[in-house]
Amino acid sequence: MRKTDVKTNGGNWVMEDHKENFEERYADAQKRIRRLKGFYSHLGAYITVNILIVFLNINNLEPGESYFKFENFFTAFFWGLGLLAHGVSVFGHHLVFGKKWEERKIREFMEQEKQDRWE
Repeated sequence: MRKTDVKTNGGNWVMEDHKENFEERYADAQKRIRRLKGFYSHLGAYITVNILIVFLNINNLEPGESYFKFENFFTAFFWGLGLLAHGVSVFGHHLVFGKKWEERKIREFMEQEKQDRWE
């Protein structure tokens, strides 16, 4: 995020770049929407294809044969791992790298910079 310019106007604080700040936030929101749409498209494809695979596998079973074999779950399992990773990349980064983490790191870097400058 860009640093906003702040000036005093007769003792009042005035933010000068509201427009740029709004445009940056709007661009970020658009990027998040694209990521969400990508994930939901991926999820829809996963569900559709795996339902089709289950249907085909059930129709190809021999009489008395069990459906519960690894080969029947191979695609769902490994594609599911990929879908999980995609979900974590879209939703999970806020859990690990949330606002509090960002603020703490900023303070840490500022303190380190301050100490380095005085040494």
